Amino acid sequence: MKKKPVEAPKTAVHLADIRGPEDLKALSDEELSALAGEIRTCLCERVEENGGHLASNLGVVELTLAIHRVFDSPKDHVIFDVGHQSYVHKLLTGRYEQFDTLRRPGGLGGFPKRSESEHDAFGTGHASTSISAALGFAEADKLSGSDAYTVCLFGDGAYTGGMIHEALNNNHRKLRLILILNENEMSISKNTGRFAKNISKIRARRGYYKAKKATVSFLWHIPLIGKPIYRLIHKIKRALKSALYGSNYFENLGFTYYGPVDGNDEAAVENLLREAKRTGRACVLHVKTKKGKGYAPAEENPDRYHGLSPKNCKTDEVGSFSKTFGEELCALAKEDPRLIAITAAMVDGTGLCEFAKTYPQKFFDVGIAEEHAVTFAAGLAAAGMRPVVAIYSTFLQRAYDNILHDVALQNLPVVFCIDRAGLNSSDGPTHHGIFDVAFLSQVPGLTLYTPATHASLKKALKQALSDNCPAAVRYPKGGENSRIVQAFYPNGEDNEIRVRSDFDPAKKEALDSLIITHGRIAAEALAAKELAQKEGKSVGILLLEQLKPYEKVADEILPYLPQKACKVLFLEEEIYAGGMGMMMRDSLDRIGALANKKVSILALRDSFGIQECDEPLLRSVGLDKESILKNL
Repeated sequence: MKKKPVEAPKTAVHLADIRGPEDLKALSDEELSALAGEIRTCLCERVEENGGHLASNLGVVELTLAIHRVFDSPKDHVIFDVGHQSYVHKLLTGRYEQFDTLRRPGGLGGFPKRSESEHDAFGTGHASTSISAALGFAEADKLSGSDAYTVCLFGDGAYTGGMIHEALNNNHRKLRLILILNENEMSISKNTGRFAKNISKIRARRGYYKAKKATVSFLWHIPLIGKPIYRLIHKIKRALKSALYGSNYFENLGFTYYGPVDGNDEAAVENLLREAKRTGRACVLHVKTKKGKGYAPAEENPDRYHGLSPKNCKTDEVGSFSKTFGEELCALAKEDPRLIAITAAMVDGTGLCEFAKTYPQKFFDVGIAEEHAVTFAAGLAAAGMRPVVAIYSTFLQRAYDNILHDVALQNLPVVFCIDRAGLNSSDGPTHHGIFDVAFLSQVPGLTLYTPATHASLKKALKQALSDNCPAAVRYPKGGENSRIVQAFYPNGEDNEIRVRSDFDPAKKEALDSLIITHGRIAAEALAAKELAQKEGKSVGILLLEQLKPYEKVADEILPYLPQKACKVLFLEEEIYAGGMGMMMRDSLDRIGALANKKVSILALRDSFGIQECDEPLLRSVGLDKESILKNL
């Protein structure tokens, strides 16, 4: 039986009473404590029901309360890195009554979203972007003469991304910019020992800065010797800090540094934030929070409770592509000592946990640094290794130049295993994998595989590793669809990567329409075919296990095309421009295969796949079975 969050003391103020940040300003310490408890209960109930990020949000309850008590959103801008820890912010900024709709179709998003609330200053979803955006706000306020502050909350995980360092390098003191480094996993500053911990406690007390100001004022007013004494004390203090904490990276970059402080101590955080605000210049507050705070299961297993699936999630999918990939890579590594696995802070998500344990010397988690991951792989390949880079589709976009310039231009045999390909409804548009087919289709010399079953994934991975060129294998979140297996592999798998059909090629002339597709969306094509058959239409479907080279695949499609006039529909759950439909139609046109065919392409047209209304995602973006039927 799961333990529930610790119940908060009874209070006259409830979460439902908080209509905006201004309602937090006058609350007592007791009321704040009770409110924090109520927030945690609400988070546990809603996130376990709807899915989403739980542990990270439980850890920032007091921190978010302190931010909204000290600053005045939306005048002051609050920016989150990634944004998976913004649920508390949503609850405190007038969205409590909508919180039941979190991550549901047409409901609250799982990340900050400018169109959702004036309190969401900047939309996020990917890591390491926050400080760059915050600098933009702070510089804009400075140029316009605004006295607004910009508050940026980023974690030590995001700190592994290169953009964080690029942004910090552009800072200067004269900005009303407050950066909050939330450390909950790894240690960045050197702060060992009981003496160091006591120093940080002293700095967090409300009377510390008042006493500090009085001391400075007293020394400066002593004739002749006052200022030299102050400078000596200040010099000794800096030396002591350096001995305790090491060289302070932030202070060397021009920030005033506060902390580290217990981020789950609302009063301590609030005190330091008020002091940082008083300075009127760029500051860094270093806080330490506990993931899953207040909920025992999440505290004990923060990784497990980082991202939860919806409670009553029904699916026709079997198994997990990520797990299959990880298992097959382990098997292939036994045969090829050159095989190396690389990921960008997604060990569990990409299914590489077992590989990391079995082959620790051949496994590299480079952090949230996709560009580095790709060029690192290029170096390994140039040195004779066979690197496999496992990255989510939405994050691979960040490394486009590295794929082109460092891998493809040199024709290096790097294999990209692209997880979460296609639409991903729960996380929304920031996590849709809808652009990889289009941008990889432009890369000269790269082969692109699109397995739709576990067995075809294994085949594609093995083939990609044997190709002496750049290769990519893309597959969706979740597992294979049993309908796809039954329709396209009725006699089981074979060892060949080819075009698959759900009809007898000898009977192709009887077809009124032909659907050409790849990946998971084939299941929706099969459902549309059933509807078409009820209307008396004869429909065939081709499932492509490989897309690129397009000319090669076009030649394989030819035997399945009816000679008579008929409709040909290219179907994909990716972006239209530069996608499979456009590229394959062009290749077939060049060999005269579509001369008497009525051709249409059903894909996302100039869209990020934003689900605005309360309906299934495929219907919302026009890729459901009814939309397919209209094109047949």
